[in-house]
Amino acid sequence: MLPQVPTVSADPNPGWIVTLGAGTEFGPTFEGSGDSDFSFVPNFDIRRANQPAGLSAPDDSIDFTVLELGGLEIGPAANIRGSRSHSDVHGVHEVNWSVDVGAFAQYWVIDNRLRVRAEARQGVQSDDGFVADLAIDWFQPFGDKFLLSAGPRASFADGTYMENSFGISPGEALANGSLSAFSPDAGFKSVGFVVGATYQINPKTSLLVYDKYNRLVGDAADSPIVTDIGTPDQNTIGIVLSRSFHIGF
Repeated sequence: MLPQVPTVSADPNPGWIVTLGAGTEFGPTFEGSGDSDFSFVPNFDIRRANQPAGLSAPDDSIDFTVLELGGLEIGPAANIRGSRSHSDVHGVHEVNWSVDVGAFAQYWVIDNRLRVRAEARQGVQSDDGFVADLAIDWFQPFGDKFLLSAGPRASFADGTYMENSFGISPGEALANGSLSAFSPDAGFKSVGFVVGATYQINPKTSLLVYDKYNRLVGDAADSPIVTDIGTPDQNTIGIVLSRSFHIGF
């Protein structure tokens, strides 16, 4: 879910506010890649019509708050996982695009300013694996039109995820001819920083630009896929245009 400035005022009537958006990113062709390309970026958010829009960062998953306890918010979360083809790494297994589902919890240390957020998500396919992300963000408005968000990141992955994304079996190493066999363990896979800037074009339309930088660490950074043909420095820039609609049911 991408940053949302409060775009639609609280509505006393029953219904929902749905935000739809689309844009493009320029970033690594797969996790650990040294090559970059453009890709399509969707944006979706939904909230009750009598609730104000919340604040979010460019890399937040799609989520829905079901429990609020003071500054703590908890609910389900889902995200899309990227892919890698045989042509990207010759002789090594593909990584199919997939969907992660799980939960998020976030706490507002300072209301509408400083947020700590954690996500835990499991891929729906058997070889997807589990990831957990931790984020800290500061949100700073500038007048009524601009909102800046920025903060550090850390990401943990289990052995299944690491093997799927960074592992190379002995047979695959033989088929590739230049990459060594590698079997990574579970652990932290990246640390990074994300910054986003949102411009409110009108009460229902916003434009977001952002930069997401991740540095692969641990076994992820030690994989021959990264050290020999890729890079541990993963940077993505993007732009997304979004519009909110009221649905009265």
